[in-house]
Amino acid sequence: MTAPLRASEPITVNVALDARAYDIVIGRGLLAGLGERIKALRPGATTHIVTDANVGRHHLAAAKAALTRAGLRTGEIVLPAGEQAKAWPTFERLCEDIIATRIERGDLVVALGGGVVGDLAGFASAVVRRGLDFVQVPTTLLAQVDSSVGGKTGINSTHGKNLLGAFHQPILVVADTALLDTLPKREFRAGYAEVVKYGLLGDAAFFHWCEANWQDLFAGGPAREHAVAVSCRAKAALVARDERESGDRMLLNLGHTFGHAFEAAAGFSDRLLHGEAIALGMALAFEFSARRGLIPQAEADRVVRHLAATGLPTQVKDVQGGVPDVDALMELIAQDKKVRRGALTFILVRGIGSAFVARDVAAADVRAFLSEKLAKQ
Repeated sequence: MTAPLRASEPITVNVALDARAYDIVIGRGLLAGLGERIKALRPGATTHIVTDANVGRHHLAAAKAALTRAGLRTGEIVLPAGEQAKAWPTFERLCEDIIATRIERGDLVVALGGGVVGDLAGFASAVVRRGLDFVQVPTTLLAQVDSSVGGKTGINSTHGKNLLGAFHQPILVVADTALLDTLPKREFRAGYAEVVKYGLLGDAAFFHWCEANWQDLFAGGPAREHAVAVSCRAKAALVARDERESGDRMLLNLGHTFGHAFEAAAGFSDRLLHGEAIALGMALAFEFSARRGLIPQAEADRVVRHLAATGLPTQVKDVQGGVPDVDALMELIAQDKKVRRGALTFILVRGIGSAFVARDVAAADVRAFLSEKLAKQ
């Protein structure tokens, strides 16, 4: 498989949810037309941009100008940057700030930022005035291919990742790939974990393409739009089949059960970014699958080699500052959202591109596996 030349026209992916269906529009330079796209959907609406301090420096002025050119009134709310903002204090402040704008139900919240901003703004939109429409304008690779699509919004609890939230679909996602040019290399690399995940869970050919084209994707070549579009199509299909994550959509959590535990253990900090945690989690999920005889060890090794080649963490020792003991990690895993009546659920694999939901995984097996990994730090 090879990436096509960059299309002159934006790529549109539809998320088919009947009356709540919406488009994901992908391409370079789309921020300039944001106002016209919103105006076509909600003429006369007042817009309230939610962003963070880092994104605001780069893109807030351009977003406001695009909305103003379309004749839309707009305001702004700037949040602190970083995963630690995804908590009650910031969420409470955001809700109060949105209410203070005298927002009406016909108005719109515009989430301009990465996954943290999208989750906070989406969750606030779900609850303020019992539900407001919102638009996602993702500014990170991770947000463009994953968190901006599908309506999962929320904040972290002291007990774990994303344990407070709501399903609330946007009315539009505008993925301007030019915005990724300002992304720090580490953030871009972390987002790539969510790109390669789509190949690993259900599209072996796409994983093979990633092995061959990841450097062009990182460099901003034609592979970038192709990778975002393939990822969004894969997620849109799963969301359309299983919006509330009771079946197939759970496959999107490949690497997340292990990954979220390590992310929480690192204090949701710069010690381990979300995408880095997912890369580590996917490496562990493939190795755990090999340990259970589901795949040859050589396949797990191949996945680990690719993730490591891109600079992503694949071993417990890669976590900056170390990790807690196995008891603490098992306690965090027990808080995973996929746990059912106390039984552990993991997304495991029968091969590259063949993930499945494994229910009733014995905690003792997970503990033994993690103990071995911790011993190699």
